[in-house]
Amino acid sequence: FPGYQGGPLMHVIAAKAVAFGEALKPEFKEYIKQVIKNAKKLSEVLVDGGLRIVSGGTDTHLLLVDLTPKGLTGAAASTSLENANITCNKNGIPKDPNPPKITSGIRLGTPAGTTRGFKEEEFKRVGELILETLNGLQENPNDNSAVESKVREKVKELCDKFPIYS
Repeated sequence: FPGYQGGPLMHVIAAKAVAFGEALKPEFKEYIKQVIKNAKKLSEVLVDGGLRIVSGGTDTHLLLVDLTPKGLTGAAASTSLENANITCNKNGIPKDPNPPKITSGIRLGTPAGTTRGFKEEEFKRVGELILETLNGLQENPNDNSAVESKVREKVKELCDKFPIYS
């Protein structure tokens, strides 16, 4: 059944119970504070690099980045960043002149990096790597593979310092 018409799914109920229990712990409160600090740092670096954050900044784990100051599309930027091992997705911005499959923005989040142990210093580096990739794409929109390859190695170096499992 679509939407809310289906019956209760016991595995979903159990997952929600675990998630709510985790959210009550003091460690989660510290984690989510760090998620937001990291998002603010990433936002600051991207703005300093010439991009615009829709709404002027962030108070959450998400950033909606307006790429129009660099003349890039969300589709091109998200593909190039993905090639550099930086995950994001293309996203429309308010009054976006581009169609939904192209867009003028990208959406970035900080929970995954924070879960790895990234703090503000690492997200400063992530922001620099995003800018390096986007600046390369701006300079060479037809083939950014050289920059993507360099950034991919730097991303691997950074992530190797913060393994998911240790």
